[in-house]
Amino acid sequence: MSDLGSDEFGEDEAGPYLGEYEGDRNEEGERHGYGKATLPNGDTYEGQYDRGKRHGQGTYRFKSNARYIGEYLHNKKHGQGTFIYPDGSRYEGSWVDDQRQGNGKYFYVNSDTYEGEWSKHERHGQGSYIYADTGSKYVGTWISGKCEGAGEFIHANHRFQGNWTDGNMQGPGKYIFDIGCEQHGEYIPVEQTQGDGEEEEPTTVTIPKWKAGKITAITLYSPEEETPAANMETAETTALDETGNLDDATSKEEVNNDSQSPVSEAEHAVTENETAEENENANPDDADAEEPASTED
Repeated sequence: MSDLGSDEFGEDEAGPYLGEYEGDRNEEGERHGYGKATLPNGDTYEGQYDRGKRHGQGTYRFKSNARYIGEYLHNKKHGQGTFIYPDGSRYEGSWVDDQRQGNGKYFYVNSDTYEGEWSKHERHGQGSYIYADTGSKYVGTWISGKCEGAGEFIHANHRFQGNWTDGNMQGPGKYIFDIGCEQHGEYIPVEQTQGDGEEEEPTTVTIPKWKAGKITAITLYSPEEETPAANMETAETTALDETGNLDDATSKEEVNNDSQSPVSEAEHAVTENETAEENENANPDDADAEEPASTED
């Protein structure tokens, strides 16, 4: 995705007319109404003008093969519009003052998608992100492009409900499995050292680690009522009898399997999240078209 402002990522508003224009003009000779323009740098615009400025519905094509189809307000992208980038990724949704803002959907070059709220070119507010390679989906709150606050990470046969801080799972939460049980626990930030110390200096990074707690039948999730895993009882065997009451019929072997699987699943979920975020940061952000400056009168 592009986070560039209108000065770096938009069409130039100023400068003398040096290209070609064919279309309507007002009494003052300004472009006004419908027209087609070819700019000196090879960009083209076709659409509505108002007193010399792009205003209303129009299509702007860049020589880089990027293009914007949508609404303009006083020479800036404003309203509903679609921006297609040279690599094939695209954004469909609301624009304000030349920036992605409001509700919109972004189709990334790696086939991931994000649909939800935006602010100043960044994911901000409520939204869902789907990872194309795994089919996993995050649904929750975003702040300045990162997961923040309460959210849910949905996988093929289980899901995690909990909290995120600065893009990472942190604090109490629970894994809910399709087999009809859930494991409570918490994600604890753990510092790890990276680098071999020979050719590069070792660096310390913080990653989330799942601390498992008790296993129960499925219950309604309430972040405020979750108890940290440190104060939880030891994981115990439970199963539902025919009347819906909990009994102790599950074998010790099944308990061990259930208590271990959420740990590995959680680590897998973390890996998926980190991999997708790396793809998201490495591919979509770097792949957006940089709109070259252009001049129109």
